[in-house]
Amino acid sequence: MAAQPPAGTSHLPFPLQDNEQVIILCRRHWWFLWPRTVLWTLFAIVPLAVGIWLLSKLNILDDVGIFVLIVAIIWLVYWAARLLLNWYRYHNDIWVITNQRIVDSLKPFPFQLRITTADLVNVQDMTIEKHGVIASLLNFGDVNCETAGKSQQIRIAGVPDPAAVQLLVDKERDRERARYS
Repeated sequence: MAAQPPAGTSHLPFPLQDNEQVIILCRRHWWFLWPRTVLWTLFAIVPLAVGIWLLSKLNILDDVGIFVLIVAIIWLVYWAARLLLNWYRYHNDIWVITNQRIVDSLKPFPFQLRITTADLVNVQDMTIEKHGVIASLLNFGDVNCETAGKSQQIRIAGVPDPAAVQLLVDKERDRERARYS
């Protein structure tokens, strides 16, 4: 009989190890999703509305109506696909901190997946980086975790409250190291 994953973790793109518990699942700050979404929505709607208004004012919309409709549908499908892919990338770029390891999971397309893991006991150095006024005002940034071994680095990029994420990793790392001592 196969082991069942703990409740609430079946959505993870990787299996949990024995006795492993998810402490936190991190995604990028909303700033990485919504401004681009609003801008692309405007790119989709404004040129279309201006074009239809202009053709209407020139009294040629009735003559070329079917062609305008076809172009409008293609235009909207293109921008809808871009918006959907933008949301998909945001939703599937996650970092999971468990009681045993840090997992960086990136799935930019439905048929592409990259997972990097590092045991907490191997995390040696961590740094926080915030770049710019917006990152400082909205309190998001990067947490860089360097591990022992082959100079592996896990970058938890653009997460809200990076100091809290760093503190959580520190506490879990110290707890995990004490367990092995």
